[in-house]
Amino acid sequence: MRKCSRNARLGTAIRTVLLSTMLAVPALSAGADEIKPLRLCADPTNLPFSSDDPAKPGLYLEIGQAVAEKLGRAVSTNWYKSYFGKRTVRETLLSKQCDAMVGLPLVDDFMGPAVIFSKPIAHEGYALVAAKDRKLAGIDDLKGLRVAVQYQSTPQNLLALREEIQKVTVLSPDEGMAALAQGKVDAAFIWAPVAGWLNKTAYADKYQVVAAEGDGLIWETAIGFAKGSSALRDQIDGVLPSLQSEISALFAKYGVPSGAPVKFGQADRATSPVVASEPVTVGQAAAADKPVQTAAATGDAKAGREVFNGTCAHCHGPDAVQAERKIDLRLLKKRYADDMESTFWKTVHDGRPAKGMPAWKDVFSDDELKNVYVYLESVQGTGD
Repeated sequence: MRKCSRNARLGTAIRTVLLSTMLAVPALSAGADEIKPLRLCADPTNLPFSSDDPAKPGLYLEIGQAVAEKLGRAVSTNWYKSYFGKRTVRETLLSKQCDAMVGLPLVDDFMGPAVIFSKPIAHEGYALVAAKDRKLAGIDDLKGLRVAVQYQSTPQNLLALREEIQKVTVLSPDEGMAALAQGKVDAAFIWAPVAGWLNKTAYADKYQVVAAEGDGLIWETAIGFAKGSSALRDQIDGVLPSLQSEISALFAKYGVPSGAPVKFGQADRATSPVVASEPVTVGQAAAADKPVQTAAATGDAKAGREVFNGTCAHCHGPDAVQAERKIDLRLLKKRYADDMESTFWKTVHDGRPAKGMPAWKDVFSDDELKNVYVYLESVQGTGD
C-alpha cells in the first residue's frame, strides 16, 4: 500500500511539473511576441530627414532608432514616398502600416483628432543663409540685398512689401542655395533643415545658416501616432527626456541650425507647416494659401487646387507655375485645344509611366480629379 501511495504521489508530481511546463511555454512565447519592432514611416530618399542608405539614415530615422533602443525594441521601416503631403500620413500611419512618424508639425489643426503627438522633440522652420562675414541680426540687415525666397512661403510674404529688398523667387531650398553659390543672390531665406544639410554636405560649411523666429517661421515638431495609440505615445513620452542631448547631437550631425534665432515680425499672411524637403515631405513647410485670381477660383476649383498643390506640385510646380514648357500645365488649352479634357482624363487615369507620371485612378476619386481639372481650367493661359 505504501508503494502504491508513493507511486501515486510521484505520478501526481510528474503531472504537475509537465502541466507547469506546458503552461509556461505559451507564456514565454506571448512575452516574446509582445516585444515587436517599432515600425516607423519614412521616405527612402528624403535627406536630411530619412534615407534607406544605412550610412546616412537621416535625422528622423535616427531619432526613431534611439527611441526604440530606449524601449528595448528593434526597428522596422515602412518606406513610402512623401510627395503626397498629408495623403502620406493617411496611407501609412493612419492605415496602420506603421506605428509612428517622426517629425510631424505640432500644430492644433494638423489632421484633426486623427493624429496624436508626443512631447515636442525640437523646433524647425526657416533660416537665413549668407556668407559668414555678413551680418544677419534682423530684417533691416537685408536692405539693398538680393534675397532668394521660396515661392508661396512665409519668407516671401514677410518680404513682399519691403521694396528696399530685392526678392528672387525660387521653388526649393536647393535652388536657393544654388543661386547663392552662383552669386545670383546675396542671401537666401529658405527651409532651414535642407539649407543646413546642403551647407554641410554640398557647400563645405561655406555659409552661416541662422534660424528665423516669428509668426509662421518656426514651430515645434514631435512624433505622430494614430489616435488609438495613446499607450505607445505615453511609453515614448516617458523616454524622450533622457534622449534630449542625443537628439540635439543628431540635429547638429545633419546640419540643422540650433543657435539663437533671428527675430522677425509677423508675416502678412503666415503659413502653417505640413507633412512634407522638396518635394513636400515630412519636415517641409507648406505653401501660403495664395488665392487664385480667376472667376473659377471657388468651390471645386479651390478643392482641386488643394489636391494639386499637395500631390502634383512636385513635378508641375506650386499652383502649376512651371518654367519647363513640356510639363507646364498652364499650357494645356493651348496644346490640346478641344481635346484638353479628354487628354486630362486619360493621363490621370492611366498615367504615363515611361515619363514618370503615375496613374491616379486608384488614389483619387473621379470627383477629386474633376476638381483638379476645374482648377487647371482656371489657370490656363497664365503661363508663357
